Amino acid sequence: MDKWLWSVRLFKTRTLASEACAAGRVCINNLPVKPARAVHVGEVIIAVTGEMTRTVKVLALLGTRVGAKRAPEYFEDLTPASEHEKRREKALAPGGVRPKGAGRPTKRDRRLLQSYFGDEN
Repeated sequence: MDKWLWSVRLFKTRTLASEACAAGRVCINNLPVKPARAVHVGEVIIAVTGEMTRTVKVLALLGTRVGAKRAPEYFEDLTPASEHEKRREKALAPGGVRPKGAGRPTKRDRRLLQSYFGDEN
């Protein structure tokens, strides 16, 4: 499972895919799966990748990682449009805009920003 998720580029590294499976963020038929589970053609996989929940249908199996252009040949993306909107909204959100002349943020300002936007480091 983790190798297939990494091969079709749903996760950046195989370790992240394995950790997501172990944490229960990858499901088939609403049941969490283990990283070593075999993938079968026709299965619908729901994977939480960051702030987005991806839903994909397995079209083909593969043994090695493929390029980004070839990855869609191996799965059908069934992710709802609302999930893609979450990603766009976060990208378009203003990132710590401060009024001109306000100076550097204080420690309190920094903590408020981190609590609002999350720790991105």
